[in-house]
Amino acid sequence: FMKKSIERNKKLIAGEEGKIQAVIKKNSKTKFIASAKGYWYAYSIKNIKDTITPKKGDIAFFDYEIKDLKGNIIYTKQEIGPQTYYVDKQNIMMGLRDGIKIMHKKEKINFLFTSQMGYGYHGDDKKIGTNMPLLCIVTLRDFMSEADYKKELELKTEITSQIKSQDTITQ
Repeated sequence: FMKKSIERNKKLIAGEEGKIQAVIKKNSKTKFIASAKGYWYAYSIKNIKDTITPKKGDIAFFDYEIKDLKGNIIYTKQEIGPQTYYVDKQNIMMGLRDGIKIMHKKEKINFLFTSQMGYGYHGDDKKIGTNMPLLCIVTLRDFMSEADYKKELELKTEITSQIKSQDTITQ
């Protein structure tokens, strides 16, 4: 049974990779890079000034949208909303988990993920079907250390409480 399951998975991934290769071939003007983790990516906006990328212990702030390989929107950036991600400490799509760590601030990257790097066999039980390869367009707005993020939150809380205390009128 296990051997059959492994063979079935290999065929499935090979089929999905074939579909991804077709997308890459169709978009020949776009330079897609194959990652070591089994996904492909191309820059829409590249930041060549910065050298640092998010790492474990950082908080990444990003937006993304999800499309099928034909370019049809599955989830818009607005539907998903701005993301605050504790790098390597939160459970997110495997492809995004790795992809975020290759990005620099203000970059926008198109990722092509096999279902294994996306939502896998189950999909998301809503709009993403089983074994569905995906195109994710990700913009990394910013990232910072968890310590800096906590300081920033404390500062915002302090300012908000000061404003609220000024708003109360005593009689």
